[in-house]
Amino acid sequence: MASNLDYLDPSLLPLEEKVTAYLAAEEELRKASITARNLPVMDAEVTESEQEFDQRPATGSFDQQADEVQLKLQNMQEDLASLRQEILELLPVRDEFVKVNLGYGPSRVGAFAIKALDGGTDYELRIVH
Repeated sequence: MASNLDYLDPSLLPLEEKVTAYLAAEEELRKASITARNLPVMDAEVTESEQEFDQRPATGSFDQQADEVQLKLQNMQEDLASLRQEILELLPVRDEFVKVNLGYGPSRVGAFAIKALDGGTDYELRIVH
């Protein structure tokens, strides 16, 4: 019975917090990616409405929204990679799952070896929640 309660171990609390932050960052990145994909559609709608009211952009102005969205996506991907690395450092073992408490019973987190492109070994983070 004790093994079923291993996920409540207080020493796993930092790992749980990082995994929760990782999942939240992953969700935000997904939403931002959808926004970036919809940006051309939104720009077309703005252009259409500007033509309807015969408005022109101010001299010397240019659209920065696409650049801002790309920069935001890049920053989010870097943050996600940083959280991934922190989780890998906190995991006590490799190539097997560790039970953690993400708020609704035992969830599992693990780092599993995969072949890297350069022929070495890299670790893939897997989260089952």
